[in-house]
Amino acid sequence: MNETLRHALINARLQPADVAAHLGVDPKTVHRWLKGRIPYPRHRWVIADLLKIEESELWPEVAQQQRALNDEVQAVYPHRWAVPRTTWRHLFQSATGEIGILAYSGLFLAEDTGIMRLLANKAEAGVRVRILLGDPDAPSVAARGIDEALGPDVMAARVRNAVALYQPLAGIENAEIRLHQTVLYNSIYRADTELLVNSHAYGTPAAQAPVIRLRTIEQEAAAATYLASFERVWRGAKLCEQAS
Repeated sequence: MNETLRHALINARLQPADVAAHLGVDPKTVHRWLKGRIPYPRHRWVIADLLKIEESELWPEVAQQQRALNDEVQAVYPHRWAVPRTTWRHLFQSATGEIGILAYSGLFLAEDTGIMRLLANKAEAGVRVRILLGDPDAPSVAARGIDEALGPDVMAARVRNAVALYQPLAGIENAEIRLHQTVLYNSIYRADTELLVNSHAYGTPAAQAPVIRLRTIEQEAAAATYLASFERVWRGAKLCEQAS
């Protein structure tokens, strides 16, 4: 019996039938999960998101299997959209020293009012928050729009929209927004030593590309490479004075 899942359903005031309807599965399937069967990854991610609880709390045996593969690699998600919202929230909530976001637009986070409120609260509490967004006039932004079959103007418009949504953070001490013209091979989201790295694949929207969850364990490991990349982009970026 998965008591954690059962209690999470009770706390969320949901019945197995509600979960079944949300996922489009037979209610008997949900009952089997309650009895201890482990769902497929795509179902685990949706359930964790629905119940606002980490997947590792609902199915710790899965987390243990993932950790056994590599102490640094905490998880691998096949697509960015498959990363539960709770994972994004817990990542930023865990930060005590620094939060960093490196993307072209990061619009999916900017449109999440809960995440934006969390970032603002963290900055006000003394956590350094650094946001690196693409310069909407940069050739790299236009090229990315073409690569994703969106068109250069659409991609630039997405970036401008994101800049406007992130802009309120710029008025908070400890928070800063800069614009970069870098060709991104990965988008990087960090909270202290924890990272979510969204790889970029030619012709593939970022939301469809894989995400690796990393933990910094030593200076020569993979996570440190991404952190150094973030710093190089930051040094070459310009201050975002106001939304354009």
